[in-house]
Amino acid sequence: FSEMESFFHGKSSGLDPLNSYLSLPILINSTTDLEPTGIPSQKEGKGAVFLMDSEQIGSTAPMVEIFMEKMKNEGFRKMISEEFALHTDACIQDFLQGDVKSLFSNVKQLSKVVLGNFKPMIPQKFHQLWQKGLDSDDYYLKLCGSGGGGYFLGFTEDYNKTKEILNQYKLELVYRF
Repeated sequence: FSEMESFFHGKSSGLDPLNSYLSLPILINSTTDLEPTGIPSQKEGKGAVFLMDSEQIGSTAPMVEIFMEKMKNEGFRKMISEEFALHTDACIQDFLQGDVKSLFSNVKQLSKVVLGNFKPMIPQKFHQLWQKGLDSDDYYLKLCGSGGGGYFLGFTEDYNKTKEILNQYKLELVYRF
């Protein structure tokens, strides 16, 4: 799967096609420990995870180049291990355990870290929209893949309200809380 994905994007892990092939989420415990995992049953609550279409085509290779260049900076590497990975791991655990309150707290922190450190991967026209969600607590956004366009993953405690706020964008419901 890695070779197949690398054909399209340059050096890649192969996780995206593996995930599609299995039709199951994959939990990455370490570089050598991967396992399929389950997702908690959906509820009929107001909260949701959604996809937002940026309607911009992004190219993976330039985004990977930007990331690799940033990784040469010790401060950026420290942020990746001490903030980005920490909040990402906490979000995954919160989601799998069904701890919605903690999930939203960690997603907000992750969204702040991404906006503050990955701006070149977020199309310029979305910077203000991203910050608006953080300031209002109405929604939080996260990059999907390498960024540069495509889709964002969104989290909200009130999906109907968020649909009204983001009414000029195509939203697709992924999961309900």
